[in-house]
Amino acid sequence: MLVNKSKKTIISEKELICDSFFCKAVGLMFSFRPKTLFFMFNREQKLGLHMLFVFFPIDVVFMDSMFRVVELKERFLPFTFYNSRAKARYAIELPAGAIKKSRTKVGDTVIFKR
Repeated sequence: MLVNKSKKTIISEKELICDSFFCKAVGLMFSFRPKTLFFMFNREQKLGLHMLFVFFPIDVVFMDSMFRVVELKERFLPFTFYNSRAKARYAIELPAGAIKKSRTKVGDTVIFKR
């Protein structure tokens, strides 16, 4: 479970951790239902994402090494590309509306809770 520690709200109750090259490359491609993916990278960097062959909009939360939210992308549309402006080490792909529902803002801290 991913929790916004700053707001004490649930971001996601169930997520898939994507740390392999293959999982990062495929992500939500050819999926027909939104699910939450938690991407892990080796270092903080500007992240490039694509929505090729993803058929629904999603929200994306970008976080630094300390799990602080550094950037938000709401309603990332199908068949588009996005490059983060901030350097991030982690990214969470969520169903559209999840950022608003959890009231997540830049500067909030995200934690894993089991």
